[in-house]
Amino acid sequence: MQINHTINELLSGEGEKSSTLFFMGIAEKSMIQILDRQLVDLIAAGEVIDSPLAVVRELVENALDAGADRILVRVWWDQWRLEVLDNGQGMDVTELKTSALPHATSKISTQADLQRIKTLGFRGEALHSLAQVAQLTISSRSAASPDCGWRITYSPQGQPEQIEPVAIAMGTRVEVRQLFANFPQRRQAFAKSQQFWRPMVTYLQQLALCHPQVTWQLWQDERLRLSLSPGPNPEAILLQCLKSLQASQIGYTQQSLSLPVDLENQATSAQLNLTFGYPDRCHRPRPDWLIIAINGRPVNVPELTQTILAVFHRTLPRQRYPLCFAHWQLPPQCIDWHRHPAKTEIYLQDLPHWQGQLKTLLHQSLAILDNNAPPRLNQLLKAAEPKGVYQLQGATSLTETVLGYPKAFKAIAQVCQTYVVVEHDQGIWLVEQHVAHERVLFEQLQQHWQCLPLEQPLVLQGFNPEQVERLQNLGLEIDPFGEDIWAVRSLPALLQGQEEIIAILQELSQLSSLSTAQAAIACRSAIKNGMELDRIAINKLIEQWQKCNNPHTCPHGRPIYLALNESSLARFFRRNWLVNSKTSGS
Repeated sequence: MQINHTINELLSGEGEKSSTLFFMGIAEKSMIQILDRQLVDLIAAGEVIDSPLAVVRELVENALDAGADRILVRVWWDQWRLEVLDNGQGMDVTELKTSALPHATSKISTQADLQRIKTLGFRGEALHSLAQVAQLTISSRSAASPDCGWRITYSPQGQPEQIEPVAIAMGTRVEVRQLFANFPQRRQAFAKSQQFWRPMVTYLQQLALCHPQVTWQLWQDERLRLSLSPGPNPEAILLQCLKSLQASQIGYTQQSLSLPVDLENQATSAQLNLTFGYPDRCHRPRPDWLIIAINGRPVNVPELTQTILAVFHRTLPRQRYPLCFAHWQLPPQCIDWHRHPAKTEIYLQDLPHWQGQLKTLLHQSLAILDNNAPPRLNQLLKAAEPKGVYQLQGATSLTETVLGYPKAFKAIAQVCQTYVVVEHDQGIWLVEQHVAHERVLFEQLQQHWQCLPLEQPLVLQGFNPEQVERLQNLGLEIDPFGEDIWAVRSLPALLQGQEEIIAILQELSQLSSLSTAQAAIACRSAIKNGMELDRIAINKLIEQWQKCNNPHTCPHGRPIYLALNESSLARFFRRNWLVNSKTSGS
């Protein structure tokens, strides 16, 4: 009531003239005024150069725009000092004098240029902002200055304060000292080098993937922290960044892309370069190496990231993520870079079109389109010659399959109470019964997910509210039954009657999605290895498995079957050898 009374007084012009109302309090009123230009520049500089990473990002992008193929970054964090050196085309003394002035750039000159950005830098804000938040010195030498280079120290306004000749190779050296001296809160935020060091290494690794022709070095306090040699493609860079990675685990492809309808008549082109880890050999515990880049710059486009995750989802183990670097070269008129000062957030026109192109290329590269096997399994699973000789009376003939091989095969027998032998006209398959049944149950759960009521509620103890909420999100009906006690009133049909139901629910309560929960339930409910199956059970399992949408791997990414073609068997038993025609059995 008091606040409402105060509001009425203020609106009617009554009350203290020097007061205005803020939320939940009263503060002195200040008049609207135009800020001083130096203060405006300082505010803008704090947005452009918001971290040590931003310093490196802006200077490295300038070096790449200058055509550098060697870039060296040095950091002395105790001194709040950074240096970036490159062997690009450099600047003459005239360009050096104007380079740190506000919005001084060689990248654009007209309003129309904003719609066709082809460089990494273009706003002309970086060097002026650096002069505002640090002591800035630039040394450079261009081909136009064959005798020597020039070194200039700048004022906070970007004006040259000291100019002197300097002996320097062709290229540019930018020195940043006393960074954030006028931003004490920001210095406190980055007081520990660990808070900026890992993002800086990650950024340079990602940029190296975009520009594999460049040599990169990163030093910290005279210690070499990152060294990347140039290579023909991003695959060579990945092998240097991830020491445990092997060349056989990753693939690389590039393809020209079709253009959207509104660009078809323009003289332009698009290309997608794709570097990826084969899902049966290479995957990550986190999405830390799922990288999107457009026109030489790592960017954040969640829609494209989700497309990659969706394609890899059915071939990766549970809670694992793909290794994938997708680099687009798109017409500049498709991209609006004016979304964020860091230029990592963009507006991308015709996004559904590019998503479709990405999905198609991924399917082709992984060879899972049209139910084909992944590349690594092609040789392993391919059956080549129709010379099968295995026979068994009473075996059931299956007439349809989605495996892409024979259209008729027979379930023969169980081996070691773990594998099912399946004969076809080109050889045999050895099918692991547990993972095959797991795939069957998983797809059944995806198609028909339903929780059925229990005759007697199941009582849970030791579950916290977050775990119970995750179970409820899966569709289970759970009610409070006392202090830290819960009553489960419905369960999926596969879980009803399970002996280890409490342990299963404990596992499900830790999972973050319905799909991972369905995979866990399928694994818990599938036929176990070591379980003897009769002929009817074997035939039923194979019949269900061959109708699956993805018969190649279980929900966790494990292969389901091994193929032995007849030609391979013939070579192993040397049936083609004619050592002695009189004694040979062939």
